[in-house]
Amino acid sequence: MHQIDNVFPMEYQNSLSFAQALDQTDPLAKYKEQFYTLKKDGKHVVYLCGNSLGLQPKNAKAAIDQELKDWAELGVDGHFDGKNPWKLYHHFLTENAAKVVGAKPSEVVIMNNLTANLHLMMVSFYKPTKTRFKIMMEATAFPSDQYAMESQARFHGLDPNEAIIELKPREGEFTLRTEDVLNEIERHKDSLAIVMMGGVNYYSGQAFDMQAITKAAHAVGAIAGFDLAHAAGNLQLSLHDWDVDFAVWCTYKYLNSGPGGTSGVFVNERFANRPDIVRFAGWWGHDEKERFLMKKGFKPMEGAAGWQLSNAQIFPMAIHKASLEIFAEAGIENLRAKSEKLTGFLEFILQDFKEYLTIITPNDPKQRGCQLSIIVKENGKALFDYLCSQNIIPDWREPDVIRMSPVPLYNSFEDVFLIGNALKIYFKR
Repeated sequence: MHQIDNVFPMEYQNSLSFAQALDQTDPLAKYKEQFYTLKKDGKHVVYLCGNSLGLQPKNAKAAIDQELKDWAELGVDGHFDGKNPWKLYHHFLTENAAKVVGAKPSEVVIMNNLTANLHLMMVSFYKPTKTRFKIMMEATAFPSDQYAMESQARFHGLDPNEAIIELKPREGEFTLRTEDVLNEIERHKDSLAIVMMGGVNYYSGQAFDMQAITKAAHAVGAIAGFDLAHAAGNLQLSLHDWDVDFAVWCTYKYLNSGPGGTSGVFVNERFANRPDIVRFAGWWGHDEKERFLMKKGFKPMEGAAGWQLSNAQIFPMAIHKASLEIFAEAGIENLRAKSEKLTGFLEFILQDFKEYLTIITPNDPKQRGCQLSIIVKENGKALFDYLCSQNIIPDWREPDVIRMSPVPLYNSFEDVFLIGNALKIYFKR
C-alpha cells in the first residue's frame, strides 16, 4: 500500500460532513470491517479504549480454530505435523513483529507476558555495582513497572528509595521535557546503571524521545531499555536504528491480540552471540537443533530467541499472528500517518471545550501517539459516566484523567465528531 502522508488536510472543520468526507477518502477505512466493533442496544459504540484493550480482529477465531483442529486431530504431533508446527511457532510471528517495532527479525521474539519479560531482561541487563547501581524511570510509570523496578532493586540487596531515580515534570507541568531527562542522565552519569522508561506514558500519553534517551544513556555507560506497552502498534518505532538495548511490550492494547495476550521482546543484535550474558534459561531458548536431544548444558539460540523459557503459548500467539497480518498489510507507517490526523482532529474538537477541560498530552504529534489525556476542571468522573451513557467509551484513570485513544485501524473521523457532539450537549445543558 502506498504511503498516505498527504491524503488528509491539516485544516479541520467541526462538522459531520467534513468528518464523513475524511472517512470517504481514507484508504485505511476498510480495515474497520476486519474488527468486531461494539454495539449497545443496536447502536454504534465509539470505542476509545484501544490503549487498554484492542478490539477483536475477525480473523482471530479462524487462527485459533486451526490450532484447535490440529490439537484435536494430531495431539502431540501438532508440534511437528500441524499446519503451523508448534515447535516453530515463534518463527511465524517474528518477521511481522519486527516490522512493527523497527527491528531485525533476529532481534525479536514473542513469548510470555510483559512484566515477566521485563524481569527477564533486567536479569541480563541490570548489573549493579557499588558505584553504578541506579535505575532511572518516569515517576508516573505504569505501576507494574514500578513494582518490577522496586523488586529488582531489593533482589540485589538495594534500597529502592536510593536505587531508583524518578523523573518528574517541572512544577505546574504535566509532562517531562526531553532536555530535563537528558540533563538528569548526565547528572547521574557516575551512578547510573540503566534507564528504564516507557515508550509512551500510560497516564499522560506522552511519547518519549527514545533515540535521544538511548544515545544519552550510552554516552554515560548505562543501558537503555523501554516498556513499549503503549507504543507498539501505536508509534512508528525504529529500535534497531536507535540502538536501543532491549525493549518489552504487550500485545493486547494497540496490537489487538486478546486480553492477557502474549508479549514481545527486543534484544539488540549486539548481544546476539553473547552466550556469556547471564540470563534465566529454559529449554525453549536452547539451540532448537539440539533441543529434543534432552542434554544438559544450556546453549542459547542466537538473538532474542535465546531468552525463551517454555513452550510457545499457541492460542494467544495464534491471535497475535492473525493481528500482525493486518498490520503487515496496512503498514505501520500508514497507520501512523492516519493516527496523527485522527488524533489531531480530536485535539481540534476538544479545543472548543478548553473552558472546561485541559489536554495534558503534548500537542506536538512527535511527542504523542493516538491517546489524548484530559483533566476536567470540575467532576471529571461525571463527564466520563455521561460519555459512557452516550455510547462513547473512553478510559478513566485515577485520580482525575479521562483517556481517549482513537485507533486508526478501527476508529473513524465520524467517531471523533460524535465525541464533540456529546461534549457540546453535556457542557451546554
